[in-house]
Amino acid sequence: MMKVTTGCYFLLSVIIIFSFNCVFGQYPPPAGQPGTTAMYKDSSSFISWAKYCKVQRGYVKISDTTFLYNGTNKATYGDEYWGVGRANDSVVSLGDAGCATLSFDPPIINGDGFDFAVFENGLSDTFLELAFVEVSSDGVRYVRFPSVSLTQTNTQVGTFGTLDATKINNLAGKYRDLYGTPFNLDDIKDSSGINLNHITQMRIIDVVGCIQPPYATYDSQGHIVNDLWPTPFWNCGFDLDAVGVIHSGIAAIEDHHPDSFINIYPNPVKSQVKLSVKKPQMVSTIITDVIGRVIISRTELLNSVMLDFSFFPNGIYFAHFSFSDGTIESKKIIKQ
Repeated sequence: MMKVTTGCYFLLSVIIIFSFNCVFGQYPPPAGQPGTTAMYKDSSSFISWAKYCKVQRGYVKISDTTFLYNGTNKATYGDEYWGVGRANDSVVSLGDAGCATLSFDPPIINGDGFDFAVFENGLSDTFLELAFVEVSSDGVRYVRFPSVSLTQTNTQVGTFGTLDATKINNLAGKYRDLYGTPFNLDDIKDSSGINLNHITQMRIIDVVGCIQPPYATYDSQGHIVNDLWPTPFWNCGFDLDAVGVIHSGIAAIEDHHPDSFINIYPNPVKSQVKLSVKKPQMVSTIITDVIGRVIISRTELLNSVMLDFSFFPNGIYFAHFSFSDGTIESKKIIKQ
């Protein structure tokens, strides 16, 4: 009888654990489950959104470029501007291997943890369409996030097939609609030719999903990425909803215009912000969020006052002032 040593037991345990992870997945699960990294569209972590989107449409069916849907061989669903602003389930479809290029102003920076999240309109936790993500600080050199797909490649995931989120990492579209897939710029910190504190452009590139070598796309480890394919419709490929920014290079807002009646400091603000006017007078103050909801409304004799922003979600706010002498003035306040 062969004697099994402690070292053999250890090696056997490692092999079993590795095999278990490869078969059953090892990455965060779908939205709503313990350990997920999915970020809901209304998360207070988002302080801004992509400002511009240009789409290069991909084919309806890359393996047969003569195949037409509604008279064209390229994806046609959605307008480019549907890929900017807040996530709202209005999407632009990229098609097989299509690409969306987005711009950010102010730029994304490398903060603690995740720095941005990409939103797709997956119909469920398993009906998912994927994309690679690349970023640039000059619009010339783009660096791709290291992605992993552990989905089997023996059988094609069909048009209405399913995927397991725990086998997917650093691919946009991992989560269902209205839940963003987050990315951490630390994952590409060793890349050259890019400033991680000045990300101004991003490319979202559709994962074709086909496992046939002439049309396949590969993750950073050389695996073919298998996802829903073919999808021979006008809304084929990755459907871009939005990109939400978590860490942004928002510079302090200069507020010293000689004709300004009111000063705001500090801006951006983390907890308390000071409002001061040139001379004491009655001032009506209304502060709204980016969609116009009133957060603060007050009228008072004002010289200077401190407002508590510590309980406000991070983001952009607008302060509107009406002075007793008839002057009206508006300011932008950034909460970080």
